[in-house]
This record gives sequence, structure tokens and C-alpha cells, in this order.
Amino acid sequence: MTGLPGSRADGADTTGSRRRRKSRLFGPLALVTAVALTATACAGAGSFTDGGDDAVTIAMVSNSQMQDAVSLSDQFEEENPGIKLKFVTLSENQSRAKITASVATGGGEFDVVMISNYETQMWAENGWLTNLTPFIEASPGYDPDDFIPTLKDALSYEGNMYSVPFYGESSFLMYNRKMFADAGITMPPDPTWPEVQEAAKALNKGDVSGICLRGKPGWGENLAPLDTVINAYGGRWFDENWNAQLDSPEVKAAVQFYVDTVRNYGEPGAASTGFQECANLMSQSQVAMWYDATSAVSVLESPEDSNIAGDVGYVPAPAMAKGNNGWLYTWSLGIPESSKKKEDAWKFIEWMTSKDYINMVSDQLGASHIPPGSRLSTYEIPAYKEISGAFAEATLNSMRAADQLHPTVDPVPYTGIQFLAIPEFQDLGTRVSQQISAAIAGQISVDEALKQSQKYAEVVGESYQKEQ
Repeated sequence: MTGLPGSRADGADTTGSRRRRKSRLFGPLALVTAVALTATACAGAGSFTDGGDDAVTIAMVSNSQMQDAVSLSDQFEEENPGIKLKFVTLSENQSRAKITASVATGGGEFDVVMISNYETQMWAENGWLTNLTPFIEASPGYDPDDFIPTLKDALSYEGNMYSVPFYGESSFLMYNRKMFADAGITMPPDPTWPEVQEAAKALNKGDVSGICLRGKPGWGENLAPLDTVINAYGGRWFDENWNAQLDSPEVKAAVQFYVDTVRNYGEPGAASTGFQECANLMSQSQVAMWYDATSAVSVLESPEDSNIAGDVGYVPAPAMAKGNNGWLYTWSLGIPESSKKKEDAWKFIEWMTSKDYINMVSDQLGASHIPPGSRLSTYEIPAYKEISGAFAEATLNSMRAADQLHPTVDPVPYTGIQFLAIPEFQDLGTRVSQQISAAIAGQISVDEALKQSQKYAEVVGESYQKEQ
């Protein structure tokens, strides 16, 4: 991936306007909102381990690979007898709210935070995160060049890394090879969305749905796959002058296609279906295809969880006017600038994101527990190669091709593939996703959903236009 944060596809630099906007956005009003979110979303929630008042405090998402790190952390403390660890583990939404409020206000509660490529560059630009490059350069054998290049770029600002990846993913199309073979249907190696729809129509019979696509509202739910479809169709959220484009012909065609496909050939109750629901349906042979995160392989290829393990095919995110439409996402670890224990915090981050940690997980917990998609060397571990043969190449190809600096056919003033890397997107995306979900449920038409979504986007776009 080439280019720098703030560069546009046409070569124009937008860093200055984005910097001014972010600095104003995260002023007192936004911080009060973040604190309020924390109070309502996080009070009494989550899991805590108490390492004492002098411990390095780590806030992370309570996903399975992260829980594995907590279970193995005694070994870190044994190797570093002067450091005690305290974990605060929360659900994804709770984690975002609590971490954002703490880091934005300089609260200092956390020494290590789990964030993503959505936050990293914005927070680095705001001065909220510690530059990790000096720590990395002083850590022999850490090998930052082993990180998947697109992830490394996505977590860097002005040539320095401000968080490092623990887990990464892109997106691809997964399909039940037996169903396709029994129906005499061949999946193209690089399908288009109409070809996928035709296959979904042919396989949508009886108790089997042709495809599963997320319909649950949320900027990280239905908008994640839908945004890549919009990109594929040549659509964009804003033009290069921040004019909202959600009522453009390209966006209308993409959203109408998505809604029609899931309503006609998709899973029952699609308007409330997210990643986990699709994973359950696909793994139990109740849908023939599923377009979603590459991390889904941990469910589909698990003999304990899936009755189609070993019989799943994988192809790239479908193309249209644009190809290479897989998204890019990573859970990463950073150090808030407000931390008073940066050296000890880095020692923990180095441990949890190193090659040695990945090998330790493989040896002690099994290859299926390895956090995927962060390091190239992971895919050379013999035990992991054995279980990942069907999907490793597809995963790596998708992640390498994902370019969050140039996500669209036409130039745009933002970066990000399945999200827009602007602070307002958490609210804007959530509002738009609710409109899309309502269209999937049949409560409103696609035109009505996009008419209202366009109004939401115009408010955001106009605020940027005032600063140009």
C-alpha cells in the first residue's frame, strides 16, 4: 500500500483539514458525551483481574483470543518479576466507550488499550497515543517488518507505529462446496456480485437459504459488508469536496442489490442477523454462502463447531466496477500518552504481539487458538499450515490487497474501507445502518432509507466544508 494518511487518490492532501476537524470535534462537548456513554454502557460490566494499584492496567475486548492472552499472562509475570498486570475485559461496544472516554480525557486509568485501525491514526494525530517506534527499535527480534504490510500501514501515522496488531482480518466469500457440487454450480475464482446472486437464487431451496448477509444495525454490523458492496459498485459516501453521495446512482444500485439479495435469497430474520448468527447458520449447513470476515474460519473449520469443516470454499470479495474489495480490520495494542508506566506497558505489548507469543499459543493451547492475520510468519508455523491450508492463501491475499487509503473508484477525502476514518462515523454510520436494517425488514423502501441517510451525511459533510 502506498501513500500517506491524509493523501487522496488524486494526490491532493487533506491532512490539514482533517486535523482541524478532529481537534475541534474532540473538545469538551465530545468528551462529556464519551464519559456519558461510558457511564451508561459500562457501569458494572466487564471482567477484572486485580494486580494491585501499581499494576500495568490493560483494557481489552473480551474475545476468545484475548481471553487466551489473559490465561497465559502468569507466564509474562514470571518472566518479568517486577511487573504485575491488571486486566479490564469488556464487550466490544463497552470497550470502545470506556477506552475512548479515558484516552480522550487523559484519565490515565489504562496503560495499555486495545483499539483498532479505526482509532489509531486519528488518536495519534490528536496526540493521545504514545509513539511505539522507539520501543520497537529498541526490542531485538521483534521484527515489525513481519507484520502484514497493510496492517502496519493502517496503524502508522507520519511513518511511526502508534499501535501494533494482535489480530487482523479482511473479508471474503465463503461457500459450501458440497451444495455447489450437488447443484452442478461452479463458483468463479473471482466472482461478481450478480454471479453471487444467481448462485444464491439457485441454492435458495427448502430449509437452506442461498446466502447470509448481515442486516443487524450498527456501523460495525451491516455497514461492514455493505460498504464494500458500495465501493465495488463505484459508490462513495462523500465526493472530494465533502458533498454527501448516499443518494447517488451507484450507492442506490449497491444498496438495492444488497437489500434485494438478502430479502429474496437470504437468511430468515435478516434484519437482526449479525456475524455470530451467520456463523451459526453457515456452520450448520443452513445457508449456502456467506460474505463476511476472514476470521470466520475459526468457526467454519472447527470440527467441534461446524458440520462443514473441510468442505468450505473461499474466494475474494466480489467485484464490480472495483475489485479488491475486502475490508481491513485489526485489534491492536497501544499505550495512552497519559500512562505513567510506558516502559512496563511496552514490555507487555511486546510479549503479547511477538512471534514467541504466537508459537507459545500454538504449543500450549493448539494452533486453532493462534490469533490470525497479524504476522506473515504465522502462516509458516507447521501446525497452523496444517489447519489453514484451505483458507490461508485467500486470507493473506485479501489482507494484502486491502487498501484503506484508496477504498473507492472515484477520489474521496476520507480513508477506510468498511468504515470512514472520521470521528463522526460512529454516530453517522449507526444512524445509516438503522435505515438499511429497516429496509431489509421491509419497513421502508431503499429510496426512503437513502433519502434519510443522505440528510444525515449532509450534516457531517457541511461541517467539513466550512473548514475548507
